[in-house]
Amino acid sequence: MTKSDFVDRVAAQSGLSKKDAGTAVDAVIASIEDALKSGEEVSFTGFGKFHVAQRGAREGRNPRTGETMTIAASKVPRFTAGSGLKKAVK
Repeated sequence: MTKSDFVDRVAAQSGLSKKDAGTAVDAVIASIEDALKSGEEVSFTGFGKFHVAQRGAREGRNPRTGETMTIAASKVPRFTAGSGLKKAVK
């Protein structure tokens, strides 16, 4: 499903116009991004939780040369599914 397909579904289920639904979807995504940037968690009860995880430095290999290299530590976004979402998918 693409973003435009998602916006169409939101518009159909909420009774909003496609333009208003697109604005709402963009606002939700931007709000989640802003919260994660500032180190906060975003939890939707029954759906899941967005959070930032630390990925430690590790050793990797260059696939062309086989040379070992160090991959720097980084922060990555993660999503943990809630029980309601898990039940809905089963």
